[in-house]
Amino acid sequence: MIPRYSREKMAAIWAPESKFRIWFEIEAHACDAQAELGVIPKEAAKAVWERGAFEVERIDAIEAEVKHDVIAFLTNLAEHVGPEARFVHQGMTSSDVLDTCLAVQLVRAADILIEDVDGLLAALERRAFEYKDAPTIGRSHAIHAEPLTFGLKLAGYHAEFQRARARLVIARQEVATCAISGAVGTFANIDPRVEEHVAAALGLEPEPVSTQVIPRDRHAMFFAVLGVVASSVERLATEIRHLQRSEVREAEEFFSEKQKGSSAMPHKRNPVLTENLTGLARLVRMTVVPAMENVALWHERDISHSSVERMIGPDATVTLDFALARLTSVVDKLIVYPETMQANLDKLGGLVHSQRVMLALTQKGVSREDAYRLVQRNAMPVWLEGKDFRTLLASDVEVTAALSAVELDDLFDLGYHTKHVDTIFRRVFGRA
Repeated sequence: MIPRYSREKMAAIWAPESKFRIWFEIEAHACDAQAELGVIPKEAAKAVWERGAFEVERIDAIEAEVKHDVIAFLTNLAEHVGPEARFVHQGMTSSDVLDTCLAVQLVRAADILIEDVDGLLAALERRAFEYKDAPTIGRSHAIHAEPLTFGLKLAGYHAEFQRARARLVIARQEVATCAISGAVGTFANIDPRVEEHVAAALGLEPEPVSTQVIPRDRHAMFFAVLGVVASSVERLATEIRHLQRSEVREAEEFFSEKQKGSSAMPHKRNPVLTENLTGLARLVRMTVVPAMENVALWHERDISHSSVERMIGPDATVTLDFALARLTSVVDKLIVYPETMQANLDKLGGLVHSQRVMLALTQKGVSREDAYRLVQRNAMPVWLEGKDFRTLLASDVEVTAALSAVELDDLFDLGYHTKHVDTIFRRVFGRA
């Protein structure tokens, strides 16, 4: 997590001040519940809220001596609360604080990521409708296939990020659990009602069985979802990178007036933002395998997961937040060249209509094998010699024996390929 690829709101979730503030709230809410149950004096719970405070630097100094972060925090807290601090952390274990705090942080991070996706969806929807009817060539294996529209291409990404949003909502729910169950999770020294109170206060659900830690399958699922969302970011970024290639140049990233593309070549307009997004997606996915490996902890608890989560929690969420915001800006400012799209579509002399010609021949009684052979033998000279597909078909006696000139002309109608765009838009956006 470095400032270059961080946004303040997400980074703040992982700042020491925020973490210790959550720790304090967990302990203070637990004291409230203990007081209501008569386990500790109500005056003690009140004193925790009124006098409770901490200093990051002081906690760090204490931890340097005691080698335990939660004890260091509790020691610093006690310095402010006074004698009543002896009632803090009653029946609790460190994991109750650490795991519940991580849940709060991941939930807050998920909320930001969901907002990020909402912004991206809005940008994609706007641009999709802007170019709903702009014809472009579809490609398979990076080779010209059949026509579609640029708006339809963007609609596909919108549908993908709708799924991304739904997954983030589920991932948020998956990690939104609280554990205040004490050593090995038996509630032997703390009433389960304390956990219920803390969970409600922090917007979480009690973990059904927490051993001494919240089971890490929840976290593995969360980071796996972040990895999938990052892959969707990369897919759209890669598409834009390809479209910006000089040989294609159907769309490109916005290039500001004073921007420089190369230290050596002044003419360059490089897809630097989408290349950056490709790299950032790799970093987010890099956190998935460690999260998976954290699931298999020893018995009721070990801390092999701890060092991993201290890194991947901030890194994955901060990086994905930055990537989603950057991708939204790229889409919002994307420069699109419909004329170039049309020129590229026409570049292969009508070959993009080959399937329709083949199907028309089968409708006229020609076997599929013969129809494929007839179309392919007229297509190859277009590839190799730059000839016109429609002209070659009109000169082929086997083709004209089945299809009239008028019928051939009709088979080269571009609108045939885009006639269901409205249907697809209604499926994606609920309107056309």
